[in-house]
Amino acid sequence: MAEVHEITKKETVFSFGKEEKKLLSDPINDNNPITVQVLGVCSALAVTTLVDKAIVMGLAVIFVTALSNLFTSMLRSYIPKQVRMIVQLVIIAFLVTIVELALKAFNYTIWKELSVFIGLIITNCIVMGRLEAYAMANSPWKSFLDGIGNGVGYSIILVIVAAIREVFGKGSFLGFKIIGPTAEYALNTTEISWLGWYTANNLIILSPAAMFIIAIIIWVHRASNRKLIDIS
Repeated sequence: MAEVHEITKKETVFSFGKEEKKLLSDPINDNNPITVQVLGVCSALAVTTLVDKAIVMGLAVIFVTALSNLFTSMLRSYIPKQVRMIVQLVIIAFLVTIVELALKAFNYTIWKELSVFIGLIITNCIVMGRLEAYAMANSPWKSFLDGIGNGVGYSIILVIVAAIREVFGKGSFLGFKIIGPTAEYALNTTEISWLGWYTANNLIILSPAAMFIIAIIIWVHRASNRKLIDIS
């Protein structure tokens, strides 16, 4: 009888029902870290000049958020309340160090461009916020899913902002020239008359432009989702 109870318990620990799916889907739409909670905006301004940088940053945040949630939840019963934030910071710093060393080893160019911002993941409000708000009070499996969901929700906005800035600011996407007089893949302005006015002048690459883009995305997202209309 004890064995049956143990098997049932193990099956429910890693269950993937409605609640678990909500942990993954809510941060993408109804509770997005950037457009709803307005967290992590500083990094969204800094690393969204190019799509490849935004993708790498997003993957790094997903890794750190998911595993820091998991480890914090596993240790929550053993962490004294007086030093819980210090312990959380140590966990985050350990994971960020792994990301930075791995990136330095496998893609030195991206690491050189993102090294400062990768280190600043330690201070990202999204990561610490999920540890305090969720991981300290829930099971490891659910905390892990919550970390993945919030990391993905953050990454999606990063990539959208980066795509807009790179395409209209540089006339390229992932480094491939797609708009402009030298475009090889999509819209060559010398061959298409109505695009003759377009010149990639890097204006939209500037940080003030990113603020306007993020503000417009927040506005569109909240206006299109009835659940968010009354959120101030």
